[in-house]
Amino acid sequence: MQIEVLNIEGKKTGRQIDLPDEIFGAEPNEHVIYLAVKQHLAAQRQGTHKVKTRAEVKGSSRKLHRQKGTGGSRKGNIRNPLYKGGGTVFGPKPHGYDFKLNRKVKDLAKISALSFKAKDNSVFVIEDITLEEPKTKSFVDMLSALEAYGKKALFVMPEYNDNVYLSFRNVPGVNGILLSDMNTHDIVNADVLILTEGAAKIFSEEEVEA
Repeated sequence: MQIEVLNIEGKKTGRQIDLPDEIFGAEPNEHVIYLAVKQHLAAQRQGTHKVKTRAEVKGSSRKLHRQKGTGGSRKGNIRNPLYKGGGTVFGPKPHGYDFKLNRKVKDLAKISALSFKAKDNSVFVIEDITLEEPKTKSFVDMLSALEAYGKKALFVMPEYNDNVYLSFRNVPGVNGILLSDMNTHDIVNADVLILTEGAAKIFSEEEVEA
């Protein structure tokens, strides 16, 4: 898949980069995307919800009255779940919601998500940005040139750059990540995918090594 490399002003540089068809032209599998996104969201849940049982609530352990002969029902202590302030029966306890997903399934999900973006013409490659100082306006101008300003954009870099990060940090809807940290949820959640030239080249290099 040949794609034009754009500069920070959104204009063609005259260079093209070859994104591997095995990734960006693959047949998408929607089910594995669902599984990967489900796992990602499940892993974000803290699972710290908890209620107190009758063994943990405050109250005397004395039996309220004798077992027989009162004409009423038999009762234990005041911490009985039937009483106000008593313990809770079968309430939630702290636990994790994360579940295991095989590496091959995760990889296929990421490939499928990238392929969907490519089919929608929502993938852009821009030349590597070098800023001497943080400048949000330059980043906003680039998004405007790509008609991506106001949309949810995923900006992917090969390595961390402090000036670039500070430039897009306050731009609404922009999520900037390293290529090594990119996951299926990030891709699916974005309207457009913006790769720096350095990040795009890594896809081709990995394909050649494979």
